[in-house]
Order: sequence, then C-alpha cells, then structure tokens
Amino acid sequence: MAVTQRRGRRIMMTPDELDEFLTTQRTCRVATVSADGAPHVSTLWFAWDGKSLWLYSITRSKRWSDLRRDPRVAVVVDTGEEYDDLRGVELSGTVEFIGEAPRTGEPYPELDAVERLFARKNFTLDEMPHDGRHAWMRLTPKATASWDFRKLAAL
Repeated sequence: MAVTQRRGRRIMMTPDELDEFLTTQRTCRVATVSADGAPHVSTLWFAWDGKSLWLYSITRSKRWSDLRRDPRVAVVVDTGEEYDDLRGVELSGTVEFIGEAPRTGEPYPELDAVERLFARKNFTLDEMPHDGRHAWMRLTPKATASWDFRKLAAL
C-alpha cells in the first residue's frame, strides 16, 4: 500500500498504529461517483484483515450500484471530538466484489475469516448472520493518508 502523504508526515500513523486503528474502529464513510458524476458518501461498518478493508453493503443501495458501474472508491475512517484528539485514515483504490450477491451464507472459503472478524466486531457473534440483502466488497488500498493530531503536542 502506497503512502501518499507529502505533508503531515510527522503526524501520520505508523503501520502498527494504522493496523490497530483500523482493527478497532467500526464505522467508515465510503465515497463513490454517481452515474452523473456527482459524489455520493455513505456510512458502513467494516472489517480490516491487515491488508484489506472489507465492506458489507446492501446490494440495492446507491453505493452498490455506483461501485458496480465504477469500482473506484475513497474511504475515510476517523475519530475524535476535540482538535488535538482527531485521528483518521483515507484509503483509496478499486473495490472487488467477493462471493454471492446478495450473500445468503453459501460456503465461500475466502469469506470465512472476514465474516468471523466482522461478526465478532460488530455483532459480538461467532458466526455471520446473513439476511440475503448484503454482499461483500474488498478494498485493498492503492493509497493511504493518515493523521493523528495527538502527535502535535510533541512537535
């Protein structure tokens, strides 16, 4: 994954900090491009496997249809209330659609680990509940930019 930051290198997250951050955060904002070129931003829960961000989306959503047409995406995960507490990361690249759509729970070995991660993180369950309305997308970022304003105090 390429680090695309030119400015702010002193407050960017280290690889270990980034991994811990993406492992513990639950909510991301997904930016897509609509058919008419307008931006569209929506919120999702996600799972991070150390290399890829896994997005579990409703297949009848605008986000899904935007990404089916144009799989380029930018995703932001951030947290913090006060200025000196802000942390986050932007990941961008192209999504891949993985497994059946919509997902009904048919065996799909590539999804075993991520569904366990997602179910534990977001539902405190050991198995993924399938509702026949969602499906998986994987973003293996081509570029990232991160920030941790807590580091400003040391500068």
